[in-house]
Amino acid sequence: MTKDSKTIPATLIPGDGIGPEIMDSVVEILDTVGAPFVWDKQLAGMAGVDAVNDPLPKQTIESIRRTSLALKGPLTTPVGGGFKSINVTMRQEFGLFANMRPTKTIIPGGRYEDIDFVMFRENLEGYYAAMEHYVPVGDDPKGIALSTGYNSRAECRRIVKFAFDYAVANNRKTVTLVHKANILKLLTGIFLEEGRKVAEEYKGRVEFNDRIVDACAMQLVTNPWQFDVIVTTNLFGDILSDLASGLVGGLGMAPGANIGEKAAVFEAVHGSAPDIAGKGLANPLALLMAAVMMLQHVGRQDLADRINHGIKKTITEGGIRTKDLGGNATTKDLTAALKQQLS
Repeated sequence: MTKDSKTIPATLIPGDGIGPEIMDSVVEILDTVGAPFVWDKQLAGMAGVDAVNDPLPKQTIESIRRTSLALKGPLTTPVGGGFKSINVTMRQEFGLFANMRPTKTIIPGGRYEDIDFVMFRENLEGYYAAMEHYVPVGDDPKGIALSTGYNSRAECRRIVKFAFDYAVANNRKTVTLVHKANILKLLTGIFLEEGRKVAEEYKGRVEFNDRIVDACAMQLVTNPWQFDVIVTTNLFGDILSDLASGLVGGLGMAPGANIGEKAAVFEAVHGSAPDIAGKGLANPLALLMAAVMMLQHVGRQDLADRINHGIKKTITEGGIRTKDLGGNATTKDLTAALKQQLS
């Protein structure tokens, strides 16, 4: 997309719990900077169940297929009833193989200053695509639970290459591949093997190293500044990316993108927080930062930079922060302050 593009169709999924209120905030801010998106509003999660008894309605799927672009609020997967995880289903439906989670310090004065790395997680395989079943033991028909995950060479290669391409395009110096090949010798050994092959193709342009996942978890806490780009498998990426968000203020500061060859879905990583829904306490920044990633994805770095600058000024110089960030501002207070900063 170029700056000359007048409008860009995109699917808007407000989500559940605090989703609608933080989505309203984000859309207001996007409108303030003149973002090019023309929204097709759709339902998913409990809102989808309530409307058509489906947490991922066909109409929503068709909308994303049509626009190839979506901004998604937090969704609640109904407990019971045979419903699969909505996020996993969406990733598989559109082949969203790359999960991207930037981790950057915005609020100064915390335990960690100047954090700036990006984590890439393989999104389609591993234990999240597992085949699970029980094995009877004696009189107990569910005496043993078995889970069989898998990783393919093709997907291992694709996600590692994606991370290296990102590093080259964004002037990142090092890619760290995280695995557990010392124990899961085949399941994550194949990831390390393919990763090393890909790294050879970028030799002289991007440095490469690898970490065993438990050592990486420790080093993210003791010396996170050593990391630049991290790439890992599905389960490890899920765990480590939440750990990473804790370095910069928690999940309220954690945006995410799910990217495939035919579609991209941008989201707040946190849950729907039904306990604070409707109370005006929700922090919209994770979803707003996901929208910033969406602007970057469609080539509007100018608007992305403008919003990022506005966020920094509002919560540092202005000191306008929601409760989870140590302040007393409501969702609307923060939205109004951001809009004022961006006007």
